[in-house]
Amino acid sequence: MAKKAFQDLIRRWYRRNGRHDLPWRHTRDPYHILVSEVMLQQTQVSRVIPKYEELLRAFPTVQALNRSPLAAALRLWQGMGYNRRALLLKRLAGIVSREHGGRIPADSALLAGLPGIGPATAGAVLAFAFGKRTAFLETNIRRVFLHYFFRGRRRVRDREILAKIQATLPKRNIREWYWALMDHGALALKGTGNPNRRSAGYARQPPFAGSRRQARGRIISMAAAGGVVSERKMLAEFKDDRTLKRYGSPRAFRGIIRDLARDGLIARQGSRITLHR
Repeated sequence: MAKKAFQDLIRRWYRRNGRHDLPWRHTRDPYHILVSEVMLQQTQVSRVIPKYEELLRAFPTVQALNRSPLAAALRLWQGMGYNRRALLLKRLAGIVSREHGGRIPADSALLAGLPGIGPATAGAVLAFAFGKRTAFLETNIRRVFLHYFFRGRRRVRDREILAKIQATLPKRNIREWYWALMDHGALALKGTGNPNRRSAGYARQPPFAGSRRQARGRIISMAAAGGVVSERKMLAEFKDDRTLKRYGSPRAFRGIIRDLARDGLIARQGSRITLHR
């Protein structure tokens, strides 16, 4: 497909069908945009919206997040999954406050060096907060380019897709262009199967039910709700939960507790567990 025809198709669809009311699309605040991008990593938009607004009410600036206890951020994060993102965001706030004067850097290398920020999130922040004409790749964008430019191909490498993204970037309105690509991939191509399976880097997401990730999340949720919770109470709940029974032995359970403590998410007070302060 020719560059102009592709751009016209994506823009025309977006004008009629795009998600123009998403709250992070009505700000250029780099911190707010970074928060939204971290939250959107592996979490559905509908679940992110209320949490995004709640977090920014509680911590309206990167300095406010830096000054807050980790436990406050973790409690607010409940329902989002992947709790380690809250920990990394808190660490990021500390680095930005200390080393960058409280300003999110507008440099790709500096951004990608911050905790929890990979190339895709760094590229999104550069495009949406600073309007930079940079190529980046995430799931829905990959879906669009595989569908329109790599039909019939298997094992397509990300560097090939990134080259095509760069070649089709418009000269202006970069924010709107990437919003259009993301929405087109998420909505217009929703019924076309999952072309991401043709990507060389595709990996199937393991089931959540019964996973170690579910077990970790349950412990964090119980600590967030109860303040200080005994190991015995947590272990009893694991034994009663059909999906978590495999972690209901003292040895398996304590292995997860050790991992969470090592990650800095929880603290142990004898046989009691609390969120890390």
